[in-house]
Amino acid sequence: MADVSDRTLVRVTPEPLSVQEAVSHVEDPGAGGTCVFVGTVRDAGATGDVVTGLTYEAWEELAVARLEELAERIHQGWPVRRVALLHRVGELGIGEASVVVAVSSAHRAEAFEACRFGIEELKHDVPIWKREALASGEAHWVMGS
Repeated sequence: MADVSDRTLVRVTPEPLSVQEAVSHVEDPGAGGTCVFVGTVRDAGATGDVVTGLTYEAWEELAVARLEELAERIHQGWPVRRVALLHRVGELGIGEASVVVAVSSAHRAEAFEACRFGIEELKHDVPIWKREALASGEAHWVMGS
């Protein structure tokens, strides 16, 4: 876990994620808009296989550093007030939250843009990997998702 500043919350954790914690963190009297993305475990894989759960693994030290860098890029790229980037590791069941990105800004357009950038870059650049457990009993790593 890392609290980069009072304006940024970054965490990689095996504990269930709290969407409310992320929303509470990004609350700011100067914010007119808050955008939150919650990624959850779904019951079907990209190939149509029935998924029974996911296991997330991370290079935690580097993942936290990359999340901190990403938060800084968001602060530099948009006039955001506050940012929260949370990711879960370990075994997750269907419907559980695996990632939360929350951003507040004076205006909604910037909040939407910064939040979208945050989740897309997180998936692209942060060393966190997922393994799908399938109803068939097989499991496989999913790249780039």
